[in-house]
Amino acid sequence: MADEKTPRVDSAPAEDTPAPQAEAQTADAAPKAAKAAPKAEAGAEPKAAPKAAPKKEKPPALEDKPFTEFIEQHFIPTLESALKDKGIDDIQLTLDQRPLEVFGVSDDEQYWHVKGQWQRGDRQFNIAFTKDNISSPKLFYYADRGSQPSTIEQFMGDERKITLDLLVLFTLRRLNGQKWLARN
Repeated sequence: MADEKTPRVDSAPAEDTPAPQAEAQTADAAPKAAKAAPKAEAGAEPKAAPKAAPKKEKPPALEDKPFTEFIEQHFIPTLESALKDKGIDDIQLTLDQRPLEVFGVSDDEQYWHVKGQWQRGDRQFNIAFTKDNISSPKLFYYADRGSQPSTIEQFMGDERKITLDLLVLFTLRRLNGQKWLARN
């Protein structure tokens, strides 16, 4: 049996009870109205939309600096510091332009070289840049015990993007390949 509060199916809803459709419409309309018009506080002025902060210009990357500036101010000091951390205290690093100094090579073209020497010149390595651009093809050659270099190797040939950290890393890796930094 139905209790006294449950209306009969054939009876109309009570006057104080809203119709089921009206409830659904009222429930749907409330969130839409809240989204459409944010509530304003009494006596408060409407706030203007915040302006987007202007984007700060990034300083140019180190690698975008002119070639000689990048090598002299960033690569050489960073490489020197890394080599001193590996125990090479008497390192001398220079940048100059000269032909390849490899036995059997008679090329008189001038290339930029980063030359490193230590142990009173007994050990030396050269990184030759074929153009005044750090992304240009690079060559590596070395000499031990004051001899003249006799082998030229491609240096960092597979790298697409050249960065300061990669130049230092590859130089250290290549010198370690000669067992000049640590015994393996």
